Amino acid sequence: MHSESALLPNCAVIIQFAASRGRVAAGVIGISRGALPGWRRGSELESDMARNGTKGGIFRCSSCDAEHLRWLGRCPQCRTFGSVSETPELTKSGSSVHSGLRTKTRGGAVTRAAESVVSVTAKPQARISSRSHEFDRVLGGGLVRGQVVLLAGEPGVGKSTLLLAVADSYAATTPDPVLYISGEESAEQIGLRAHRTGVSAENLLVANETDLNALLAHVDEHDPAMLVVDSVQTLASDAIEARAGGVAQVHEVAAVLTRVAKSRGIPTLLIGQSTRENSIAGPRALEHIVDTVLTFEGDPHMPIRMLRSVKNRFGPADEVVCYEQTESGLAELPDPSSVFRSSRQSQATGTCATVTLEGRRPIVAEVQALVAPVSAAHPRRAVSGLDASRTAMVTAVADHSGSFKLHQSDVYVATVGGLRITDPAVDLAAALAIASSAMKKPVPADVVALGEVALSGELRAAPSLRARLVEASRLGFTTALAAPGAGDIQGLKVIEIGNLHEALSWLSR
Repeated sequence: MHSESALLPNCAVIIQFAASRGRVAAGVIGISRGALPGWRRGSELESDMARNGTKGGIFRCSSCDAEHLRWLGRCPQCRTFGSVSETPELTKSGSSVHSGLRTKTRGGAVTRAAESVVSVTAKPQARISSRSHEFDRVLGGGLVRGQVVLLAGEPGVGKSTLLLAVADSYAATTPDPVLYISGEESAEQIGLRAHRTGVSAENLLVANETDLNALLAHVDEHDPAMLVVDSVQTLASDAIEARAGGVAQVHEVAAVLTRVAKSRGIPTLLIGQSTRENSIAGPRALEHIVDTVLTFEGDPHMPIRMLRSVKNRFGPADEVVCYEQTESGLAELPDPSSVFRSSRQSQATGTCATVTLEGRRPIVAEVQALVAPVSAAHPRRAVSGLDASRTAMVTAVADHSGSFKLHQSDVYVATVGGLRITDPAVDLAAALAIASSAMKKPVPADVVALGEVALSGELRAAPSLRARLVEASRLGFTTALAAPGAGDIQGLKVIEIGNLHEALSWLSR
C-alpha cells in the first residue's frame, strides 16, 4: 500500500494532463485538490505553456479547417465525425497560435492606390456567345473573359450533359481548343455521352484528372479558350492536408481555378454537387468565390429542367430558362408556357390557367383541383407543385367565401407538367380551380386568373401584372380576372375583381 505522499506527484501529473486536454481522468482519486501542491487548472497550464514557450498544439478539423481548444469526436462546425486532430502550431516566440492572431495588425505595401468612386470609369464587358441561346440568356447575354461560373444541382439532373453541349457549341466558334476535365468519368464515358448527344467538335478536348496540379498542366499545355471542370468536389490539391470534397479542398481548388481564369482570361465553368440537405461542402460554400452561380433543377420523373441564375456579377441575377430532357440530350425550350398547360377540353372542371413569374420571365401555367367525397375519418388535403401551407389557406378562404363545406370533402391540388410554383399570384387560380370542382362548373379555357388572396378574401394585385397579361394575350387568352389597376391590354378583356367572393360569383353566373 503506497502512502498518500508518494501518490501525490503521480496524481498531480495525471490530473494536470486530463485538465489540459479537456478530458475526464479515469477513476476517482480520494485526495482533495488542496492536497495537491502542483495542481493547476487547464487554463493556467496553457497560460504557463504559452509564457514559457512550451510546445503545445491546437485541434483543427481536416474538413472545414475550424480550430478547437480540445479534441472532439465530431466537429461542431461541419458536423463531420473523426476529422479533429491535434496540430502543433507555434509562433516564433513559442506561443500558441489562435484565429485572428496570425496576421500583423500593421499593414504592408498596397497593390493599388485607392481612388474616388466618381473618377473610376467602368469599361464595357465584351460578351462571348456560346451559340447556346438559352444559356447565353441566363448569363445576361453571354460569357465574359475570365468569368467563373458555378453550376449547382443534385446528382443526375443533367449538369454534365448541359455543359458538354455548351462546350461543344462554344468550340464551334473558335479554332482554339476547349478543355473539358472530368474527375467523375473517364474519357471513354464522356465519349459515349458525346456520341449519344451529337457532340462532334474536334477541338473539344476531354481528360480525366483528380489532381489539381495535373489539371493546371493541361491548361499550360493547351491554353484553352474555355475550361470546364466536372466536378469541383473531385479535385484535390497536395498543398492541403484534407480529403477531396471537403470544405478546405473545395475552397482551395476554387480559389486556384479562379486565379487562373482571371489571369489568363479563360471563361471557366465549374460543376458543383449539391444535396437536399445542402451540405457545407456543396456549392453554397463557393458562392462568394465565383462570379456567377447557376442552379439546375427539375423533377427526376419529369423531362423539364430549369436553369436559374441566383448570382451574377455580369448580368441579372433572376433570369430563368428551360430545357427538356430527351433521348439525344437537353433541348432548349424558348417558349416553355406550352409545356405547363394541358390540352384540355373547354368543359373540363377543376382547372384554371394563370401566369407565374420565374425570375423575370412570365410563364403560363395551369392549376388543377379535385374535390371528392371524404374517404376517411378526416378529410385529406394533398398538394403537388404548390406550397402546401398556402394552398391550405386558400382552400379555407374559398370555403368561407363560397360555403362549399370543404371540411366534408377531400381536396387535391396540383400543377401541370411538374412545375413548382411559389408565386402568391396563383392563389386566385387555385381558388377558382377548387370552386370549379366543387360546383361542377368549368372555368372557360380562354380565361386566366391572377391575384394574391388574403385571409379576408381580398384580392391583391400581382407584381409585374402588365407583363403577365401581355404574355396571356400573346398565347391566345381573351379574358383575365385580376385585381383593380391592371389597365387595358390589346386583345384581352380584363375583369377587375376586388375579392374572392366576386370571383366566385362570376364563376357561378
